Amino acid sequence: MKNLYYLALIVGIFMFNCNSPKTTINKNEEHPNRIKQNDTVTIANEELEYEIIIIEPGFNFWLQSSARPRGFYSQQFLENRNQLLVIEWNQRVLQPQRFNPNLYELQIDYQQNIDYGYEVNYLLYNYFIYFQLTYNQRLGPFLPRI
Repeated sequence: MKNLYYLALIVGIFMFNCNSPKTTINKNEEHPNRIKQNDTVTIANEELEYEIIIIEPGFNFWLQSSARPRGFYSQQFLENRNQLLVIEWNQRVLQPQRFNPNLYELQIDYQQNIDYGYEVNYLLYNYFIYFQLTYNQRLGPFLPRI
């Protein structure tokens, strides 16, 4: 039951800038649990009971063409950065009068005591980099760079 609680907290909280995804579905053989729908990336793991959905025009292309490859960063590095970036993101969601509510729509429930695994942390971190570069935003003390 505890895992179902985490599932309820995590499902959908990583959704960003909802745009209508295209209907073409391609399966990536390197990561068989990932489904790509043009600009939609979904990662689901039934054992850990989590799901991430990133809906963002151009993110898939950027991830494949510009992001550092998987394994470049350690999981600990990604977790530490994600923790800081999520805190700043959530503060901006709560201040729609100060920050564009079209950019910061939903809070992210990223808990420090949960091991989301490498893939979740890799995608979340890279989404933050993509977001900052694309929308000329700066989350936290670090310059977004590839």
